[in-house]
Amino acid sequence: MTVDWQSAMDRARKCSPFLRRALERRPELGELLLQGTGDGALAAAKVSGVDLSDPGEVLRYERLSLALVLGIGDLAGAFTLEQVMQELSDFADRALDTAMSAVITRRVPDADTSGFIGLALGKQGAGELNYSSDIDPILLFDPARLAKRERDEAGEAAQRYARQLVEMLSQPTGEGYVLRVDLRLRPASEVTPLAVPVNGAISHYESSALAWERAAFIRARPAAGDIAAGEDFLEAIRPFVWRKSLDFTAIESIRRLTARIRSAYKGPSEPGPGFDVKKGRGGIREVEFYAQTHQLIYGGRNPALRCHGTRDALDALAAAEIVTSEDARVLGESYDRLRVIEHRLQMIDDRQTHTLPTREEAIDNIAKLDGLSDGAALIAELREITEAVGARYDDLLGEDDPRPVAISVPDAFRDHYDTRIKHWKGTIRALRSNEARKAFDAMSDELVQALADAPDPDRALARWETFLSRLPTAINLFRLFEERPGLLERVLRILTLAQPLADELARRPELLDVLFDASGGELPGDVASLARRMARAEEDDYEVRLDRLRQIVGEERFALGAQMIECRHDPLDIAEGLCRVAEAAIQTGADAAIKEFCETHGEIEGAELVILGLGRLGGGALTHASDLDIVFLFKGDIGQESNGRRPLSSTLYFNRLATRVSAALSVPTAEGALYEVDTRLRPQGKQGPLAVSFDAFAKYQRESAWTWEHMALARARPLYGSRRAHDQLRSIIVDALCQDRDTEKLREDVLAMRADVLSNKPAQGPLDVKLLRGGLVDSEFLIHYLQLREGIALKPALEKAIGGLVEADLLPREHVDNHLMLTRFLVAGRLFVPDGSEPPAAARPVLAKACGHDSYSDLLQALRNARQNIAEQWHRHFDEKLEID
Repeated sequence: MTVDWQSAMDRARKCSPFLRRALERRPELGELLLQGTGDGALAAAKVSGVDLSDPGEVLRYERLSLALVLGIGDLAGAFTLEQVMQELSDFADRALDTAMSAVITRRVPDADTSGFIGLALGKQGAGELNYSSDIDPILLFDPARLAKRERDEAGEAAQRYARQLVEMLSQPTGEGYVLRVDLRLRPASEVTPLAVPVNGAISHYESSALAWERAAFIRARPAAGDIAAGEDFLEAIRPFVWRKSLDFTAIESIRRLTARIRSAYKGPSEPGPGFDVKKGRGGIREVEFYAQTHQLIYGGRNPALRCHGTRDALDALAAAEIVTSEDARVLGESYDRLRVIEHRLQMIDDRQTHTLPTREEAIDNIAKLDGLSDGAALIAELREITEAVGARYDDLLGEDDPRPVAISVPDAFRDHYDTRIKHWKGTIRALRSNEARKAFDAMSDELVQALADAPDPDRALARWETFLSRLPTAINLFRLFEERPGLLERVLRILTLAQPLADELARRPELLDVLFDASGGELPGDVASLARRMARAEEDDYEVRLDRLRQIVGEERFALGAQMIECRHDPLDIAEGLCRVAEAAIQTGADAAIKEFCETHGEIEGAELVILGLGRLGGGALTHASDLDIVFLFKGDIGQESNGRRPLSSTLYFNRLATRVSAALSVPTAEGALYEVDTRLRPQGKQGPLAVSFDAFAKYQRESAWTWEHMALARARPLYGSRRAHDQLRSIIVDALCQDRDTEKLREDVLAMRADVLSNKPAQGPLDVKLLRGGLVDSEFLIHYLQLREGIALKPALEKAIGGLVEADLLPREHVDNHLMLTRFLVAGRLFVPDGSEPPAAARPVLAKACGHDSYSDLLQALRNARQNIAEQWHRHFDEKLEID
């Protein structure tokens, strides 16, 4: 945009009585502007009243000067809307802080504002103050720290300061006013004093605050007085503002608030004379509410959405794929233009107005101030903007929602459903309140339709009833289903097809969040990015960190299960994703446990804890039912001692630390359990210490380990510790696996172990592809036997190990496909049929599709073929024929 100072000056003098008077009172600033030095004029405006002695008059002088420079600069195109709003907001912060300091030092000379807090809310908090706005601060005080005279009572002193502050800023004088101050956003404003004690405010927000107060605090920030204390206060009430799970009560609250605002608004419904660009349909407030509603819903679990500014919030919502980039663009650009028009309205007479005049000539005057030809052009532009905003806001609120009203359900099922509803309302805790029943009734038609459309309606109804009976409350959930068409069908598929996920969902209904989180259909990122996310706790507290860890792991595991049911990814990719999540959890949990442990016991110089993963964890492919097989080791000298206030010798130190890390990964917290941790593969098993030194581990593997321990070691992989320690540990493992062996004894040991497994742990069902002959255990034993016999292909990932054995002509190339076929089924089966039995009829086509087959019969044939081929290789190497059912 071209900067035109002369045109701006001419329009200001002709169209704005306020700017014309300001130019007459501040001619020196007008001269600077005409010279094109906008930044210089702005700097001069900020110091224009410094020679005055009264702080109130200094602020009034500065305020008029700033209003002049920003107004002309805005009209000229020299200052952006963002810059104008930020400068106005910065001035409001300075004014509030100056007034707070002045009223205190007037009574207590040399005192400061410690214990007196000015929180900026609304547009001031967002850095979006308008041209002639009031401010809506909340004044808080700490009775123990507030400056006062010795005989003063802290509460009375705080009220005195608040009254004097409001008077200093709001009272008009010959130089005008500073800022109109509205304190009605304070807690329970109808009964509380102007300044509220900090603890009283915290109690209010923790117990009795209303939903609109949450929305107000989205944009809250400490702006004046004791900034540090203000930050502490906002941190204390953060759980009130930002709920950990998706909060769809916000939609209902905002809907009711908007309905009240729209019903109270008596002006024209569309742009024309008397239209309010703030409160009218498609106006400024609807853009702000659109952004804030989404922030309230999603911001508790995504800190990136906790933006103060409206444009920043819309951009963050688009980046998180919660709203479309097109909606964010349209709403953002519309918001900017509406705010500019609002500023033009206020520039006329320095009035806090948002309403177009009723006379056509007055509308023409505003349009010409803006640089448009006439009022008709302004109204036409406003109609286009408000229609675009209004349509999107109506969609958010569900107005004119095209939900189908026709329900197509068999009569017999409908009768059965109605009978069960009566039973639920009489017995299920989550349906006891009237509000819960209303919310349930609102989505009941969709529920019965979704149940009737489920793969197995009766099974879906039974699982739904079990799910509902375990919920402590369900109002949020019912509203969530009402707001998200299609979600019910997805949930019922989970309840019907995957009992492990259904159980977890009943325990933690907030896991539904991941079903419409934009990233819920994607595989997890790399281990490092997952670990950073898990470690991103908002409080530096050990228990909070463990809760955060369990929350993220639970979400990721549930998301991967949902992806399996929806056949979004190959089960092998799901297995690798589950393993990355587990590795990140190990890193995060170990980091947190070590940090907390070191605060008491210190560190041991040159020593460190190392975690070795074995089994499926070592191989890089977990199922939803997998334990974590780990071994704790430590690197360093045995005789050393830690340097903390409670020092420990190295052996005791690392064994206690290993216990702490194991607990971090397994002990349930408020967010539930994490993993079952199995440490029995350590040297000497249960009889041995939990953590052993590298030297002891190497000696044991070299001299004392059984064949089965070396078989397990073939899938070992260092997961935690320094790179140098990992390299050293890998060398120990390779040395142990490549030592000379009696091949006949090795063969006998492997066959004896397989017979022992067969005797003590038989197959659970006809589809137990792990334990059935020709299954995964046979394949794994065969692979490890060949690895140890030949000392080759020592890769923890079994498919890579098979590849090395294929190159040595010890296994056929198709053995990889056979092994992975069974692995794919195992990973999927742990959700659909955990016990290895035949899946329900409804689950069979889904299970087949997940494993890459067109039909369930094709899947069964593929599994049999894979087992038969594995059995043939067993016979080839062990001369033992296996019977395949």
